[in-house]
Amino acid sequence: MEQQGDGQRSQQAANVRGGTVIEAQFADSSGRLEHLRWEHSVVSVRLENLAPVSAFPVMPGRRWGPGWWWSATTGRHVVHGSVSMRTQLMVLDRDPDVTGLAARPVRLLWRDTSDGRVRSWVPQLFARYADGTGLLADCPSSPTAGGDTAQRARVVLETACARVGWAYRRLEPPPTVVAANLRWLAGYRHPRYEGPPGLRAALTEAFAGPRPLADGAAAVGDPLQVLPAVYHALWSGHLTTPLEEPLHEEALVCVDAGRRGGGVESGWAAATRRGERSGRHTR
Repeated sequence: MEQQGDGQRSQQAANVRGGTVIEAQFADSSGRLEHLRWEHSVVSVRLENLAPVSAFPVMPGRRWGPGWWWSATTGRHVVHGSVSMRTQLMVLDRDPDVTGLAARPVRLLWRDTSDGRVRSWVPQLFARYADGTGLLADCPSSPTAGGDTAQRARVVLETACARVGWAYRRLEPPPTVVAANLRWLAGYRHPRYEGPPGLRAALTEAFAGPRPLADGAAAVGDPLQVLPAVYHALWSGHLTTPLEEPLHEEALVCVDAGRRGGGVESGWAAATRRGERSGRHTR
């Protein structure tokens, strides 16, 4: 499907900014659908606590179906509908600024000024940040996924979120190596892998400066017992390593830069830790 031109998108954005009424639809605790003006819903509804306003479809013949992601941020499960969405959940779950996550918690509705028809869109993800702002996001498998309909909705959602100091993003997938490393570390995201009291302090001492992963783990104790704690510390950000490179026993690991004034996590991974790649709205 042909994509919107820049002129069309600019005109649509101007129309939305010019006063288009946008409504939010969401499901209350009993499953009943509620409607509010978008600006009112932002201050009165905690989207991170809502169930999906609509279910993810199950496509016959497709090898991948809806699943659940256990969030280390919230201690609860978040439903996902695709591999790309699960990957973005994983990235957001590792962002230290994220305090809440939800899947498809809200449907936005508006009247298209070009033909008078009511349009709607359900963003795949919502993330709440520590400063109270929010991110609505979609997780396309490619930049052109969703075609013209998705691009039209993008203009409206970006403008709607800007009205309230939030952000809307179509999130780009992380590089292949970064995604593989994060999947590995995510296997150790549960707090049970933090290890017994005193182990984190020992890891801080062992990795005070950049050191090969296996060497530092062996310096602390039995690698079979220490390595899960190292991976958990890498997930949580207590330790850092260049995630753009394959994670292996010789990978250099160091205490997080914010704790000791110099880490080794850089590039895409460091930007992810700051929230930039996950669509963080900077003001």
